Amino acid sequence: MSRKSRAKPPSPFRCYNSSPAVIRLVVMMYVKYPLSLRNVEDLLFERGIDLCHETVRMWWNRFGPLFASDIRRQRVSRMRGFRHWRWHLDEMYVKLNGEMVYLWSAVDQEGEILESFVTKRRDKEAALSFMKRALKRHGSPKAITTDGLRSYGAAMSELGNSDKREVGRWANNRVENSHLPFRRRERAMLRFRQMKSLQKFASVHANVHNHFNQERHIVDRQTYKERRSAALAEWQKVLS
Repeated sequence: MSRKSRAKPPSPFRCYNSSPAVIRLVVMMYVKYPLSLRNVEDLLFERGIDLCHETVRMWWNRFGPLFASDIRRQRVSRMRGFRHWRWHLDEMYVKLNGEMVYLWSAVDQEGEILESFVTKRRDKEAALSFMKRALKRHGSPKAITTDGLRSYGAAMSELGNSDKREVGRWANNRVENSHLPFRRRERAMLRFRQMKSLQKFASVHANVHNHFNQERHIVDRQTYKERRSAALAEWQKVLS
């Protein structure tokens, strides 16, 4: 008796009148570029697509996490078990209704953001929660570079991987430079108001930025064009 074929999951676009290509374009424009909801609405109108800015908000809230999850899943499957994988960890402050919270980031040796995690403090418990989440999702790297924050040392001692820690004066420039795209996006959004929305957007933005980051400053023009075309082609197939 032949085994029954597994049913294909329903399309996430099935309840929307607009085409998946338009929805992908809207989400890409809003998340990738430092544009407001109304900026996206105006740019689309110039191209013959008439949408309300609230539709842009609804679509990025609905599909942004789905697209980011699909991109992250493909990335994890490629990199898990990579012998020479090196991580860089850092935290930066983000103002939330006048209160400072911390956005923790894990970046690999290629500059791709692996994990984003928001906490109210940057103590041992926060560092431990962040590292457990990153290790569970991505596996264990060969080495982990951090700054001198003692919370990292305490958390890594509890996890039993303190021998992998590396600390250097300029060794963590890789992850500190990765904060710049998020800072530009934060200014365009006029900051955040809730930790939940900050966590959601930081995670989505990180994965979309990874997908389209072609390191154009270190490759020739032809290589960059080929990589850009490949990234756009893959984006059109997300959740297809």
